[in-house]
Amino acid sequence: MAKRFLILLPLFSTILLLAVTVTESEAYSTTTPFQGYKPECFTHLHFYFHDVITGDKPTAIKVAEARKTNSLNVNFGVIMIADDPLTEGPDPRSKEVGRAQGMYASTAMKDIVFTMVFNLAFTAGEFNGSTVAMYGRNDIFSKAREMPIIGGTGAFRFARGYAQAKTYKIVGLDAVVEYNVFIWH
Repeated sequence: MAKRFLILLPLFSTILLLAVTVTESEAYSTTTPFQGYKPECFTHLHFYFHDVITGDKPTAIKVAEARKTNSLNVNFGVIMIADDPLTEGPDPRSKEVGRAQGMYASTAMKDIVFTMVFNLAFTAGEFNGSTVAMYGRNDIFSKAREMPIIGGTGAFRFARGYAQAKTYKIVGLDAVVEYNVFIWH
């Protein structure tokens, strides 16, 4: 009898261990109401983006460049990192409302088209401390370009929408771009 018990002891131990493990594990996912959720609202933001590549204090710098891949001089493969000011008006001395922090890369072989990956970090006003994530295609010679808003933080949690960019002014390689951003959050 004792011999039989010793043989069955590992089996009972394994069954007990599995029972405890199964009852203490958590589900893969659960759906619960979000504690901080408020009804959705719609926000329109208007500001100017200042991309400065030249001079003593550039706000965007080249961090990578591919060898020439075609006969056109469109800088295919160039990657820029930016911390560009966002201002209320087109003048760079107008009130700063945030920063566009991220990168853009030249991703078309025959045109000047950038893939934009930016966090629009707001530093003033009612959205101070909040961010909006923007990711998309920017064909800079089109009159108006649309890029999706794919998320955000702070006041813009669960953000979705789009940003519309229009070139306001280009001087050499530096650009001022007017942005209208439409966000559901």
